[in-house]
Amino acid sequence: MLDLCNPKTIKQVMDMFGLKFKKEFGQNFLINHGTVEDIAYCCSDDADITVLEIGPGIGCLTRELAARYRNVVALEIDGGLIPVLRYTLDGYKNVRVENSDVMKTNLEEILKPYFSAGKVSVCANLPYYITTPILMKLLESRLPFDSITVMVQSEVADRICAGAGNKNCGAITAAIDYFGQTNALFTVTSDNFMPVPKVDSSVVQIKLWKEKPVVPSNEDIFFRTVKAAFEQRRKTLANSLLTGFPEIQKQRLTEIITSCGHSADIRGEKLTVKDFCRLSDKLYEELGHSV
Repeated sequence: MLDLCNPKTIKQVMDMFGLKFKKEFGQNFLINHGTVEDIAYCCSDDADITVLEIGPGIGCLTRELAARYRNVVALEIDGGLIPVLRYTLDGYKNVRVENSDVMKTNLEEILKPYFSAGKVSVCANLPYYITTPILMKLLESRLPFDSITVMVQSEVADRICAGAGNKNCGAITAAIDYFGQTNALFTVTSDNFMPVPKVDSSVVQIKLWKEKPVVPSNEDIFFRTVKAAFEQRRKTLANSLLTGFPEIQKQRLTEIITSCGHSADIRGEKLTVKDFCRLSDKLYEELGHSV
């Protein structure tokens, strides 16, 4: 069997199909089989699930997932890699490969039969350049994923897993915390990839809430509040909200913030998801439920 984590094998396969690594797709393939095993293992403790993989590359992680779980649905944006995947995944009857851009894919349509049959989780080595949009696409799809296990740039992982009050806390932190519980699993240094990226990566997991612990009165206002709170990080929360809610005067915004039990000069990174939910509910009331 081909060792798809061996740099020589990767080069041979790429040469066989006349392909080169494409920077525009963030192609950095794993060359450490132990890391691939660890990622696949962390995906789920239930073998009877379907795994959605985004960006399978030449199929290194795909094969490990297929060996562990019932089904794998792999979305690959690079059409040049589809013949490669047919070759490297030959014999894996439980893998479905789609030449598809996840950002333009109707995930509900593709995954409907798999959700009907049981649990679906996500497992992927995400390209650095589009990590956040992909994560938000998955979460905002409202599909009942059991978990999302992804390898991302370590700096992004720090933001995803930051707690309230942490300097790395940002809009993405609050948004993801709204949908699920995050955990940092392990770090993967840059020398585990081909080509070698300039930064290290980390594997993180989001376990989606079965029932959200906080539910705002209006979800649009909740996300508007979160976005406004972090758009100008050096400003106080009141000044940041003034940009996001220009229809409310600053003095009134300050009063709303203090009515939620916060100091007038607090900054957005100090708030938890529960805090943001309460604040957004107050803002929704102030707007007269007109949104």
